[in-house]
Amino acid sequence: MSQATNPLAGQPAPLDLLVNVPRLISAYYTGRPDPSVPSQRVAFGTSGHRGSSFDDAFNEWHVLAISQAICDYRKQKGIDGPLFLGMDTHALSTPAFNTTVEVLAANGVELMLSKDDEYTPTPAVSHAILVYNRGRTSGLADGIVITPSHNPPESGGFKYNPPNGGPAGTDITSAVEAAANKMLANKLEGVKRMPLAQALHAATTHRHDYLNTYVEDLAQVLDMDAIRGVNIDLGVDPLGGAGVHYWPAIAERYKLSRLTVLNQEVDPTFRFMSLDWDGRIRMDPSSPDAMHKLIELKDRFGIAFACDTDHDRHGIVAGSSGLMQPNSYLAVMIDYLYTHRPQWPAQAAVGKTVVSSQMIDRVAARLGRKLYEVPVGFKWFVDGLVDASLAFGGEESAGATFLRHDGSVWTTDKDGMVPALLSAEIAARTGRDPGERYAELTQALGQPVSDRVDAAATVEQKKRLSSLSPEQIRSTELAGDKIVDVLSHAPGNGAAIGGVKVVTANGWFAARPSGTENIYKIYGESFKGKEHLARILEEAQQVVDGALSGS
Repeated sequence: MSQATNPLAGQPAPLDLLVNVPRLISAYYTGRPDPSVPSQRVAFGTSGHRGSSFDDAFNEWHVLAISQAICDYRKQKGIDGPLFLGMDTHALSTPAFNTTVEVLAANGVELMLSKDDEYTPTPAVSHAILVYNRGRTSGLADGIVITPSHNPPESGGFKYNPPNGGPAGTDITSAVEAAANKMLANKLEGVKRMPLAQALHAATTHRHDYLNTYVEDLAQVLDMDAIRGVNIDLGVDPLGGAGVHYWPAIAERYKLSRLTVLNQEVDPTFRFMSLDWDGRIRMDPSSPDAMHKLIELKDRFGIAFACDTDHDRHGIVAGSSGLMQPNSYLAVMIDYLYTHRPQWPAQAAVGKTVVSSQMIDRVAARLGRKLYEVPVGFKWFVDGLVDASLAFGGEESAGATFLRHDGSVWTTDKDGMVPALLSAEIAARTGRDPGERYAELTQALGQPVSDRVDAAATVEQKKRLSSLSPEQIRSTELAGDKIVDVLSHAPGNGAAIGGVKVVTANGWFAARPSGTENIYKIYGESFKGKEHLARILEEAQQVVDGALSGS
């Protein structure tokens, strides 16, 4: 039932598995996508368009078309403030960044590029947009981040954040997709572009100090005094990502003498990573295999943490328990924050995705807080974070953000750095690390066990799985328990979940295709132990196999 684990998982990457960066960059400039091939079209998943130039799925033509489509969208919607542009450390990010600058400058967009050409994490872009737009009703800013998130080194990615600072909603991305694919079909007709040197020196191109602006503001969302006084050693591994220079700046600004930055290397092959479960390099801070090196340091640090390549995801290694499952730490954060942020709105709900742990439901109920359950995708939390009807939004893949101390919005996109640092605040304020805090929750609310199965799927198979309906689930029981709900739409906002969720009193499973990779995912959880979970996942696999075969 479980996914096949590569024998090299958790081991250093052999030289023959490292991406050939010159070939990758060459393919970016020489490749020509065929828009009649689905995998070569512009397609925004849960967070942007992603692909590799080796597959003609992410290359110069894609970026030219998407950039022009966004310029046209901005003009249509009257968005005429500055555009904050950031990028991560993937090899394809730099050429894609340059292409984007050429198009935006040619369209007269007021561009905000990082001071000293610093890499820029996703949360720093979201933060910049929101800070600029605070109190404004016109001349609003928006942003673009060039990143494929935690995906393998050969990947490229492009995501747009409108003036609300969060990931663009489907209404925006579908329009951008359609316009970009039309340009691809018409050999880039309508795309404006100027040489890079001219674009960088255009009167509309400016520099913005993302790093220090973000770092200086951290005290508005975290108790940095408590973190400075924590009585354990802290370690952080940026995993070669966009926040690599943010961590030393944070340690210096707030005099965090017990915080050690373990790796400041940037290498587009990411050769310093250990291989993920499938034998590929993937900068996933929630993966035990990818995080193997940091887990080995458990006894050296009271808490160690890491972030993915664009620093919108976090991974926590607690001295008491090792690498925490993302769902476990989400529950700990929620339990702590809603009891240690007295200025937060009393009615602010807890935001979670449909594939996050039911432990969160139990924590929210104990806190007396409303639960707001949405499909996978951080875009569903944006409006609630802006108006503070949500104080916290978190998803099972280790992405989260929360309000400032005063109850106002911090970021509307995932912020890996703030949850990572919160782990130290929790330890300082409660005297127990997040692993110990989670153990206390399980004693009071039950002990869930969970797993996620990832497997390869074609574009067509993903389409079949996303269209699964409750009517196709003919069983009345799951792993011996009565099925109490079959969902194709999220209870919080009624939006389609792109798959199906089957719920019992003691467990659940959800099956959905990935929005960013050619894989599908089966999530399962049980409050009755590992054997019960195995039965849930086995029966879930039968449902998925039927969907993929078209039966």
